[in-house]
Amino acid sequence: MTGPQRLYEEERNMWFAAAIEFERQNSQGSGSGDRSSRQYRYHDRVSGHSRLLNDYFVENPVYDETLFRRRFRLSRPLFLRILHTLQQHNDYFVQRRNAANTVGLSGEQKMTAALRMLAYGMSADSLDEYVRIGETTTIECVKRFYQGVVEIFGLEYLRSPNAADISRLLRKANQRGFPGMLGSLDCMHWTWKNCPAAYHGMYTGHVHRPTIVLEAVASYDLWIWHAFFGMPGSNNDINVLDASNLFANLQEGCGPSVNYTIMGNHYNMGYYLADGIYPKWATIVQSISHPQELAHDFFAKKHESYQKDVERAFGVLQARFAIVRGSARFWHHEDLTFIMKACIILHNMIIEDERVDDNGLVAMTSGNDDYDSLGTDGPVEVSRGPISFDHFMATNRAIRDSNTHYALRRDIIAHLWTLHGQGVIE
Repeated sequence: MTGPQRLYEEERNMWFAAAIEFERQNSQGSGSGDRSSRQYRYHDRVSGHSRLLNDYFVENPVYDETLFRRRFRLSRPLFLRILHTLQQHNDYFVQRRNAANTVGLSGEQKMTAALRMLAYGMSADSLDEYVRIGETTTIECVKRFYQGVVEIFGLEYLRSPNAADISRLLRKANQRGFPGMLGSLDCMHWTWKNCPAAYHGMYTGHVHRPTIVLEAVASYDLWIWHAFFGMPGSNNDINVLDASNLFANLQEGCGPSVNYTIMGNHYNMGYYLADGIYPKWATIVQSISHPQELAHDFFAKKHESYQKDVERAFGVLQARFAIVRGSARFWHHEDLTFIMKACIILHNMIIEDERVDDNGLVAMTSGNDDYDSLGTDGPVEVSRGPISFDHFMATNRAIRDSNTHYALRRDIIAHLWTLHGQGVIE
């Protein structure tokens, strides 16, 4: 190698060494880049698991069932039922050893982290001190948890009322003086804090910030029978109703029909109580804004009282799961849809687990009791055969018939006033 070539090689190596040293110095202390620059933290997962078990899951825990229910939003048997089902569905929630033969996080730790984020709306890194779980792992636990809950329990706890459910709802409606009522209907807005800037106009409505709309139907026991989520907040309740599938089964003839008689008039479609913005349909009964007669005033008071069932359901849902009460901090619409569905499923599971019987007693179940196992009193018929297009259009017109709406409301008013005169309803 000649002198100029040797000088060139030495100069090039010097520049390479300087560039490597510069890159190394710039990467120190930063949270990104080469993995060698990241700081490793020993979380002591085993002690976190032992502390969690001793606090809540051993035979004589530090905190009893009441405190468990308050902090986890559900009972211990229901927690274990969900955990065992998730472990059978996805081995992510099964405690395993990694390639270094180190014990990983337990299913109790992962599910506790997910529930704490849903129940309290906590940040991901705030759980590290007690549960001993890192920020990124907590986010992954939440995503695995709500996906598993929706996939496993969604078919049962997000279902429409079946024949047994409708019979029970009709019995309660008769006791309230509203024969044929299946629940109350309304919408709720969930603020989307991290909505992309390009979507702000589409998702901003009357609350002046990006929101996503949840349309729901709730019954007297706060069970949410219908949940349609995802419409941008710029839509009002009428737009959401037109886009939802609330009356899809009724139009297609594949859902349980409802037959009842009020003041000698027969009706074959159930109805929902709603506020004044909704259209005058045969399946929606609204209140009277300015009642001029005593019967109308009595009807308005009872209607507004029972229509609050869905508002109560929204309030209980937000009280149990603070993540849907505050602003949504996830970026993707799909994640928010899974979170809302998972919270509604857990809400219905808690309703089933702690439902109150006719004697006013709380029936704490272990998950073996079936919410559908109630009697089928009353004439409930189910149509499962294919229907023609003409029948579909005729049913659609019957649902939107305003004349039936006004006739049904007149009959309900007369029926309520008759029961009030007899002293049955005060």
